[in-house]
Amino acid sequence: MNKTCKDTRVIRTSRVFPNDINNHNTLFGGKLLSDVDMLASISAARMCRCECVTASMDSVDFLSPIRPTDAVIFESFVTWTGNSSMEVFVKVTAEDLTKGTKNIAATAFLTFVALDDQGKPAPVPSITPETEEELYLNKTGEERAKARRTRRAESKALASKLTSGFSEQK
Repeated sequence: MNKTCKDTRVIRTSRVFPNDINNHNTLFGGKLLSDVDMLASISAARMCRCECVTASMDSVDFLSPIRPTDAVIFESFVTWTGNSSMEVFVKVTAEDLTKGTKNIAATAFLTFVALDDQGKPAPVPSITPETEEELYLNKTGEERAKARRTRRAESKALASKLTSGFSEQK
């Protein structure tokens, strides 16, 4: 069954509260990452209607600070699919609630894997982009997927050289 990007779209707006702020008086990056992953996981679940796991946060680019006077608008949707994996794009917009101005504050690409009832990778439907933005992101998705596979192999090679214990420094 084929799906459109619109079928997977999630939009959420939230305020920035004092406990979300870091020592620079901007939104704490870890809070933003948590929200990005949560919204992206909903898009992934809407895509395949099964359990999904985050396989990677391929890139998160913080483009401009998010201030206490801002509302944060998250928009996520599936942009590209493989056999059992899907790429989810998240766009974060900051809206200055006192001035009414908006700007893109961050972008992120995440990869999710669909799981069957036994926890094994499950096939996902294909995605059909419709808007200019969706078409562009879909067209460039295969290139990002190749980069992910290369980076994952490099991460596995690095992990094989690392110890799982703690070493004491003298």
